[in-house]
Amino acid sequence: MRRFFVFLTVFLIAGPVMADEVSLFAAGSLKAALGDVSRDFEKLTGHTVKNTFAPSGLLRQRIEKGEAAQVFASANMKHPEKLFKAGKAGPVTMFARNKLCAIAQGNVKVDTNTLLDVLLDPKIRVGTSTPKADPSGDYAWKLFARADAVKPGALGKLDKKAEKLTGGPTSEKAPKGRNQYGWVMATKKPDVFLTYCTNALLAQKEVASLRIIPVPENLSVGASYGLTVIDGAPAVAEELAAYILSEKAQNVLRAYGFDAP
Repeated sequence: MRRFFVFLTVFLIAGPVMADEVSLFAAGSLKAALGDVSRDFEKLTGHTVKNTFAPSGLLRQRIEKGEAAQVFASANMKHPEKLFKAGKAGPVTMFARNKLCAIAQGNVKVDTNTLLDVLLDPKIRVGTSTPKADPSGDYAWKLFARADAVKPGALGKLDKKAEKLTGGPTSEKAPKGRNQYGWVMATKKPDVFLTYCTNALLAQKEVASLRIIPVPENLSVGASYGLTVIDGAPAVAEELAAYILSEKAQNVLRAYGFDAP
């Protein structure tokens, strides 16, 4: 983290030397927030940010295969730390936090207290993202494991019934201009979908009939987002990473429902 703050301090004092392009690979759940942050960075510096948003696990695989990412903002710490341990990226800094919520169709009778019972109801279709490819799916399975401690056997039932509808290499993509989770819920495939609370807010903005159900404390799963600069990246990548950690960018993230690290 210290090196990012050094770059930020130097940048704020001296300003940018020349305009350049920087490639940012970022988790899909960051698309709205880091889209705004990137535009602010471009206005402030004159640099251009080339954004690529997709599930973090798939982005990590693309970086491992040699795609030209320079900054990687992941929805967990695991994927960037794997790159760091492999000598492909620098140290990882937590830059935001998120947590899981449930999105429910308007006709589903559910609240925080009844959420687990509803998820286990054989008549209720449960949707998630794809584990390993998308950290949101990994977090959903952590929630299932916690549910097993509350109701033995819950993990097996939820593992069997949950439909992996987003975040995988072959998952159906939302039409251009549509929110992925609002669109998935609009297809009526799931009755309840587990995703980040930030995604839930964006989905509800698109489909007003959807309800956001906070997860009960005994099942709650937090998500830690990690930031790293890929080895060999130019100085502008360090500038962007530093800017993402700045108070101005953090305020944008908070406005989209993310918590500070």
